Amino acid sequence: MPPANPEISVVIPVHNEERNLLRLYDRLVSTLEQQGGAFEIVAVDDASSDGSVGLLKNLAHNDGRLKVVLLRRNFGQTAALAAGFEHAQGAVIVAMDGDLQHAPEDIPALLAKLDEGYDIANGRRERRIDNLLTRRIPSRIANACIRWISGVELRDFGGTFKAYRSEVVKNLRLYGELHRFIPVLAAMHGARIAEVPIRNCKRGGGRSHYGLGRTVRVLFDLLTVGFLVRYLTRPMHFFGAVGFACGGAGAAVLAYLLAQKMRGMHIMVEHGPLLIAGAVLVLTGMQMVCTGLIGEMLMRTYFESRNRAAYDVREVISKADPGAPYLVK
Repeated sequence: MPPANPEISVVIPVHNEERNLLRLYDRLVSTLEQQGGAFEIVAVDDASSDGSVGLLKNLAHNDGRLKVVLLRRNFGQTAALAAGFEHAQGAVIVAMDGDLQHAPEDIPALLAKLDEGYDIANGRRERRIDNLLTRRIPSRIANACIRWISGVELRDFGGTFKAYRSEVVKNLRLYGELHRFIPVLAAMHGARIAEVPIRNCKRGGGRSHYGLGRTVRVLFDLLTVGFLVRYLTRPMHFFGAVGFACGGAGAAVLAYLLAQKMRGMHIMVEHGPLLIAGAVLVLTGMQMVCTGLIGEMLMRTYFESRNRAAYDVREVISKADPGAPYLVK
């Protein structure tokens, strides 16, 4: 029978991991049973073409603690994780890959960090065994860029192996390659994050789904996250600043040309391209300001239509009466 109220949910996105699933399942169950408490495993199959689905179904038939979610087509790792988070019922959610590069035996260390009061325990791979040129160097550059843009001081954003309080991830909407930016998105709402050293193991079997081809997509998502972190609730601060800069530059160019015209210069003959550039800058500035106004209205509509505040409350402390102790709700 599946656990009625699991304390821990382990979410695993799966894509063609038939050679690794049985060993992962055995090690995971052993670790969670030693940890104690009710748990569940949520395996999300992202349209595998090998025998992963059949193996997962057999395991789920014999163990009610395993829940299998089958996606209709290959949506990617971020979508698979989002589906797993939605179907997870535990108060704590642990996410990890299905290729055995994450050691299930490291889960207790992540959970211990949450017990210290953190909302997210981020697994940090201390000794990377990946290829230096295609994986480690791009990863270091990407991590440095994410730290600089987001202001979240983590050394390893790219790994999936993390533990979350369920309320943190269930309120996030994930798309693109945003799974690696979950700590950044959660930090926007005040989540407390800590890093925990974990092992980086060799892939158990099969072929890696990662490569340099994902770098460009990650960079685009990084720009998106950078904008969300700084300007989600105040888009006019970004578009307005760019608009006034462009408009001011254009106005200065046109003012200069007007002064030259007053002196009898033939503007279109001697400064035609500059005149066009000035006019384009002014129009661009107006468009950016209008875009900022539209963004402000969209954000107002978003928060009001969903009855959502622009803040998140961690806890409420009140005193019922003068003689009663403080109560935390």
